[in-house]
Amino acid sequence: MANSAQARKRTRQAERRRAHNASLRSRMRTSVKRVVRALNAGDAEAASTALERAGPVLDGAASKGLIHKNKAARHKSRLNARLKAMRTA
Repeated sequence: MANSAQARKRTRQAERRRAHNASLRSRMRTSVKRVVRALNAGDAEAASTALERAGPVLDGAASKGLIHKNKAARHKSRLNARLKAMRTA
């Protein structure tokens, strides 16, 4: 249990940040899932639109330190590769 005023404040701040990060993480995962769902359904147009929306969400999560920038790039690259493969097939 936090005993000093500083420790109590840190606990409050950590809880607020945890809730905010959870919200951003959820938004990021949802945007990726929308792309995957469209790819699995075979809808290239919906997947393309979802991917355009997911890119900035992933970049935003990376810029805020929620995920590493390479992880954001990896997600975008793999989703784009799946979309490209679906369009050529």
